[in-house]
Amino acid sequence: MTKYSHSKLTTFEQCKYKYKLKYIDKVKVEIPTTIEAFMGDLVHRTLEKLHTDLEYQKLNELNELLKFYNELWEKEYTIEIRIVKDYSQENYKKIGEKFITAYYNKYKPFDQITILGLETEDILTLPDGNAYDIRIDKLGCKDNIYYICDYKTNNKLKNQEEADSDRQLAMYSIWVKNKFKDAKKVFLLWHMLAFDKEIVSERSDEELKKLQEKIISLIKEIENCKNFPQNVTKLCDYCDFKEICPSFKHEAELKEKTFEKFKYDDGVKLVDEYSGLQDTKKRVEEKLDELKQKLISFCEQKNINMIFGSNKKCSVKSYDKVIYPENKEELIRMLKEKGLYEELSSLNYFKLSPKIFKKQIDEDIIKLTEMEKAYRLSLSKRY
Repeated sequence: MTKYSHSKLTTFEQCKYKYKLKYIDKVKVEIPTTIEAFMGDLVHRTLEKLHTDLEYQKLNELNELLKFYNELWEKEYTIEIRIVKDYSQENYKKIGEKFITAYYNKYKPFDQITILGLETEDILTLPDGNAYDIRIDKLGCKDNIYYICDYKTNNKLKNQEEADSDRQLAMYSIWVKNKFKDAKKVFLLWHMLAFDKEIVSERSDEELKKLQEKIISLIKEIENCKNFPQNVTKLCDYCDFKEICPSFKHEAELKEKTFEKFKYDDGVKLVDEYSGLQDTKKRVEEKLDELKQKLISFCEQKNINMIFGSNKKCSVKSYDKVIYPENKEELIRMLKEKGLYEELSSLNYFKLSPKIFKKQIDEDIIKLTEMEKAYRLSLSKRY
């Protein structure tokens, strides 16, 4: 039995190479904590204290919670914590205070639901025998209606569409329904602390069944995966393995070089030369296109099809070219409808075009296309 989690599956979907490094090769790298993650962790722990103390009939005052939060900050903050944006650690500490204050004022006296678990950890056994990790920030219940609550400290508001397609909390609701047979409903609830808002979603049993099937299918893909390529996206800037990734390893090496050594790096010189030639190629191709049009115009004006130069001659012959619609779906649908798709599968224009020219194909398909005069230029020795 292998244990999977939302973050593990997401890593595979985002970058198979990162998945291999983290979960198969188990490569250890120094991971600097970001200020956002540090602040979010302390906010979570402060709200956990609030609800834990309530279980023992102790209602903390707001100033007590803020004191607890600030003491954690002073004790655990270090200069190694990474701050990317142009703000101080004091700014982030105040943001955390704001989150705690807004939550406290919104829900006091905190009797909306009965808390069944805080930072709940368990596993959900999937039909394929694998285990799925369950980690719930806050699990509550009222009148046989269960609430899976997640604290969010990021500054992006989750919209309803995102909530209704969220996989993480939806999988947790399967675990809740299995564990609590009295559950009439299970709601997924995100506390968007930066906006003092709740986002709520619910899944039907049919939706959960399909979701679980997708998870199992994804796990099967992972277990059968033999190739783990890199996937370069904007997320690479936040990857813990960026400096050892083949896509960025050279960049990391260059950062350690002085300006002089940077200039003479073989890789830099090769890329600069290649880039320069590509720019030259583009300019030449643009000039060739311009000359091509001039040659065509020259032939049309003089009613000729051969132009002579000093050492070479250029023939300019016209031919008919089929122009297909930009949206290929209607064309493919019609080809299938007429029983021609298998013969012309993958829209092989070399096979389809002659049939259109010779009108050896259904008239409805021909109507989807247009005719345009094109030119083919070729150079050869004059003598």
